[in-house]
Amino acid sequence: MASSSLTARIERGLQTLTAYAVPVLIGLMTLLALWRWQDEFAAADEFAPRLPLRALFAEPDRDAASVLPSLRLQPPVSSWDTKLSEQPVWVLIEVPEDVRQPGGLLDFPSRHATTLQCWDAATLQPLGAVDRSRNAAAGSGGLRPSRAGFVLSADPWPSHVLCQARFTGPARLTVHATSALTVQDQERRFHRNAGWLDGGLLLLALFTLVAGVINRERNYLIFAAWLIINQRMAALSAGWDYQWLGYIVPDTWLTPLRKLTLALYSTATVVLFRYLFEADLMRTGTLRAVRWVVLACLPVLVAAIVLPYRQFLPVIWTATGVGALILGYALITILVRTRSRVALWYAAAMGTALLASVYEVIAAALGLKGLLSAVNSVTAALASSLLASLAIAEQFRQEHEQRLALQAELQHTFDFIPIGLFTLDTQGRLLSANPAMQSLLQRPLEPLLHSWGDLFPSVDWHQLASEEPGRTIEFETRMTTADGAVRRYLVRAARAGDKIEGTLQDITDKVLAHEHLQFLADHDPLTRVLNRRGIEACLGRGLQRLRRGKPLAVAYLDLDRFKLINDLYGHPAGDAVLQQVCERAQAPLAPHMYLGRIGGDEFLLVMLDTPLHRAETICRDILVRLASEPYAVGDRAFQVRGSIGLIEVAPGATAKDVVATADRACRQAKRTPTTGLVVYEHGARAFQEHEAEMQLVERLAAGHDIEGLFLEMQPIVSLRHPRQSLNFEVLLRMRDEHGSRVPTERVLRAAEHAGCMSTIDRWVMRSTLQWLSSHLEQLPANQFVCLNLSGASLNDERFIHDAYEMLEAHRAVAPRLCLEITESVALHDIGNTRRFIDRVRGYGARVALDDFGAGYTSFSYLKDLPADILKIDGSFIVNMNRHPANVAIVEAIVSLAQNLGMKTIAEWAEDFETVETLAEIGVDYVQGWALSRPVAPDRLLQARSGADFIADERLSHYLDSELPDDELSQVDLVLGADQPSAPREVRSMSG
Repeated sequence: MASSSLTARIERGLQTLTAYAVPVLIGLMTLLALWRWQDEFAAADEFAPRLPLRALFAEPDRDAASVLPSLRLQPPVSSWDTKLSEQPVWVLIEVPEDVRQPGGLLDFPSRHATTLQCWDAATLQPLGAVDRSRNAAAGSGGLRPSRAGFVLSADPWPSHVLCQARFTGPARLTVHATSALTVQDQERRFHRNAGWLDGGLLLLALFTLVAGVINRERNYLIFAAWLIINQRMAALSAGWDYQWLGYIVPDTWLTPLRKLTLALYSTATVVLFRYLFEADLMRTGTLRAVRWVVLACLPVLVAAIVLPYRQFLPVIWTATGVGALILGYALITILVRTRSRVALWYAAAMGTALLASVYEVIAAALGLKGLLSAVNSVTAALASSLLASLAIAEQFRQEHEQRLALQAELQHTFDFIPIGLFTLDTQGRLLSANPAMQSLLQRPLEPLLHSWGDLFPSVDWHQLASEEPGRTIEFETRMTTADGAVRRYLVRAARAGDKIEGTLQDITDKVLAHEHLQFLADHDPLTRVLNRRGIEACLGRGLQRLRRGKPLAVAYLDLDRFKLINDLYGHPAGDAVLQQVCERAQAPLAPHMYLGRIGGDEFLLVMLDTPLHRAETICRDILVRLASEPYAVGDRAFQVRGSIGLIEVAPGATAKDVVATADRACRQAKRTPTTGLVVYEHGARAFQEHEAEMQLVERLAAGHDIEGLFLEMQPIVSLRHPRQSLNFEVLLRMRDEHGSRVPTERVLRAAEHAGCMSTIDRWVMRSTLQWLSSHLEQLPANQFVCLNLSGASLNDERFIHDAYEMLEAHRAVAPRLCLEITESVALHDIGNTRRFIDRVRGYGARVALDDFGAGYTSFSYLKDLPADILKIDGSFIVNMNRHPANVAIVEAIVSLAQNLGMKTIAEWAEDFETVETLAEIGVDYVQGWALSRPVAPDRLLQARSGADFIADERLSHYLDSELPDDELSQVDLVLGADQPSAPREVRSMSG
């Protein structure tokens, strides 16, 4: 342990030494060298005096001999500015005495010079020539390149030297007297500085470029490009831009590259500034101005391509000056408001470069070559690159701190997130698991000691291992915990390199809730059997299997008098009985048989792949089980029986038709309580009738014209004056497309299902009124025509409006019309009924209360209903002599009607004895087969009275022999008419 502690202390000490002490020592030694140590190239700092020279421009085709006389006439100057001219410059130099000594040299330091040739001014003998575009490293004779310019040596030296030079850019020609030792020191310093600049900037650019590519950081890429262009600007300033990495740039490329370097430097500087400080520019409100500077870079780039060098330079100078002012203002604003250290270093770097550029522009434009000689593009490039490096380092530091903070936050999230997080290797071994994962699985997990197969089914691992990289897989799995409970989990995972990372979420409660909701979607929550949606889905599957030849049977189960249990003992008792009913009903069912609740006490049985005889056995068993013993609920016991309608489903049937047919069979079974079961085989008459009824419903519901309807009329005979009146009731009839009669019950039932009873009533009323209007003169004995109206029509405002219009249009025959309203409908909304009666009576029509006594009769309502006739329900009339109670009821109704001033009509009179009893009781009118069956309208036109239709001579003789009592002589007066004050012809209902 002591040895390990000593080793650790030694390692930390060496780490501190290399990380902190060594850099500090290097920095201190550098400061000491700059302050006290001797410069290696001290001789290079010696002052080299300028020599006076005579210069002029000449045409390119002139030679030395032709130029020399004019040149001697020029005044001597210390320097010559080309003013961006690229014409040849001829120079005459007087060689001083100290240069003629051994080792003396003439120095031509202009960095814009491209070619130089020199001659002995006296003899015109060549002294040397050099051309950078061909070979920048060598010259001929005594001329050779030196640093950014050239040097000339001669042995012996002439008294005067004649030279021709060519320049590009804003060149200034000077000639210095120097020595070989001084030039040697200057060249060594020059190349050292060039190496430092090229190597440092290019290495920094390469580092930044690699960092930008790896991190996919666009600003790093822009900065790398800016560093390279910065290096070229420094090379241009120092005079070695004629080469690139030691390779000579062709002369034809040199000028275009210089223009492009200047334009790209300005563009890269502006673009880098704009994107580095985008957020700060937006906060300070200077982004718009900087964007205009960015857009201005486009014409500058175009100018660099199309303009000559001498015309391009003023453009770049102007653009640089204006851009520097705008960016400088934005930079100062950012520094004042943000005070970011990264922004500060970047601002210092950009500011140094911008100030150096502005300085060079001013110096070149105003000829201030000697001003601040230490400030040029070389120093600016080094300083700005150093400051930019500090900015990058600061940004790296901040990003590192952000990564550490983010890593700590992620670790905190990893530890406390309620979702399980795990990492697996490609063999399924667990590499990591957060605490939530261990809590969900209720067991500790050790990395590399547990694998996926130890926790979950192996089939899940195959899904994970076979997934493609980058794609997320999601599946559900399960695990049995230590206490035996089965838990459900949702796994989401993806392959990331050689690892599989994923999440685990306990969805047991969610799955159970979903399964419960799914169960409730298809099941009745009370009885736990299928609901309407579920049983209809089973029926749909059965119909699909039926098309493949599989048998299908469907039964409709209705509990008898179950409503009494709810009414008498409450719904809790009824619910308990229903639950027991479903248990008993499901007991004999096979797995392919389904029970569904489709109403309060109505159920549907769908028996897939079950022949009819087998289904019939099942249904009989269910009925026996339902009635076998009472249903115990607390201390009470209830007896419940059921009725079942069983049908054999035919191919091509729809689900709606199947349920309707089974319901019809069930209703028939309820009318035959002895067995409680009615079976419809395939092709049975009931199927045909139901199919015909459904077709009729579809026709009516589609709004098609109702074809085949016609009217018949049944005479209503007066028991007091049978030979004096011809009254009748209008009855609806229908023929199908084959001419066969369609039962009226089917027509009315179809109209009710289709919701178009008002259409039927409208047709009957219109047809009746039209017929009466056409044959009014042929019916002199007619007093009233009865016409039934359904409850649906009386609740249809549109029909009511149409009825008023029809009565208005047929006012001449409206008093003949007697509208029959069912008693139960009239009492349903007595206010609405009263308004309707008052309105139709205003047209002279009469109103009868139909089926009186069979509904919810309450005598108190009769005083509020101004009806004219009470039509006694036929159930009291049929075989009334066998039931004395019926006779008493009819007698009471007749007495009530007489006291209220109403007439009475007895329907369903089928024999002589019934008519005789009705006459004795005092009924006014009688209707039924004993007197006449319904007849065609044309037969009515041939009759004089209702008695003409009586075929029974005994009955006819009886009615003719009945003499009216004096007190009843006026019984057939028109209802509601006043008694005549003087003898006159009175129109009575009996004629």
